[in-house]
Amino acid sequence: MKVPFFDYAKSYLNERDDLLKIIDDVCSRGAFIMQKDLEIFEKSLASFVNSNYAVGVANATDGLEIACLALDLSEGDEVICSSHTMLATAAAIKLSGGKPVPVDIGNDNLIDPDAIEEAITPRTVGLMPTQLNGRTCDMDRILKIATKYKLFIIEDAAQSLGSKYKGKNAGTFGDVSAISFYPAKVLGCLGDGGALLTNDAKIYDKVFQLHDHGRDKYGVVKSWGRNSRLDNIQAAVLNFRLQNYQKVINRRRQVAAIYDFNLNDLKELKLPPPPNEGDHFDVYQNYEIEAERRDELKMFLYEKGIGTIIQWGGKGIHQWEVLNIDKICLPKTEHFFDSCIMLPMNTLITDDDVKFICDQIKSFYHKF
Repeated sequence: MKVPFFDYAKSYLNERDDLLKIIDDVCSRGAFIMQKDLEIFEKSLASFVNSNYAVGVANATDGLEIACLALDLSEGDEVICSSHTMLATAAAIKLSGGKPVPVDIGNDNLIDPDAIEEAITPRTVGLMPTQLNGRTCDMDRILKIATKYKLFIIEDAAQSLGSKYKGKNAGTFGDVSAISFYPAKVLGCLGDGGALLTNDAKIYDKVFQLHDHGRDKYGVVKSWGRNSRLDNIQAAVLNFRLQNYQKVINRRRQVAAIYDFNLNDLKELKLPPPPNEGDHFDVYQNYEIEAERRDELKMFLYEKGIGTIIQWGGKGIHQWEVLNIDKICLPKTEHFFDSCIMLPMNTLITDDDVKFICDQIKSFYHKF
């Protein structure tokens, strides 16, 4: 049995007839840029998360940078983020003129609110928490810190569309947030794509202008801007997939429950929280565990035909010396990257696939 980490071809082939009809419809109308499909998707996305506004952008990385620019980030302004995140999080701050300040994670492997408060200086202007692996941070504490120190919040919600904390959607806590539609995301398109969410009308106007050459909805130039528009074909695909999105979330939560049931007795592993845990509703963009003898386990699973990933090259943001980030020690993050590994998590795998993976993991540890 072979279980790839993610089968991109199978993902397409499962929906091939529907996708070809969608693409043919858009192309037959010549509706490629800023057309009704994008407008419909933006409204549907905003409605899904209960946000006032959504703006489709070329990718979530652009979205984060646009968000920084919309909030008037200035040269040398410090923005605190987690070191356990995609490079794009910190890059958006850096390329907007700010200074990313990576901090440690808590026991949930998300940004630690205590570490945030300890890192605040007179130059700190904002926070960029990452809603990671389909789980939302402890936003109550983060919002309190932001209010106390008068800081903006940009949510990197790239991996967490549909995730909730105390019933509120990821991407709707801060001033503005970014979502990713990379093909392997819970809601993915056929290439790069992203969106910005906000409840603030002024921020909406700014990000709309920034993503379309500084022009407003009527084509009037209001500022400098860039070209970062969600392609209309991708918007049409996302419209189609959004209709079944809750079923996708439910299935991923079922897969997570099977992993949890089969692996929670292994003392060599630390699993992510199970579904329906406390105040959190997780969508399981990834199923990332911590494992003893991680590298040996990865090779063992590879030999059994099971694909796994060690996320982001196995390093936190602060560990990449080439980025010239101030030398710091973040022990929880560093320990995490010594043991983390992601198991297959998607709607293409079957219950039998998941049980096979779990059986192989158990057989690996039972050898010792």
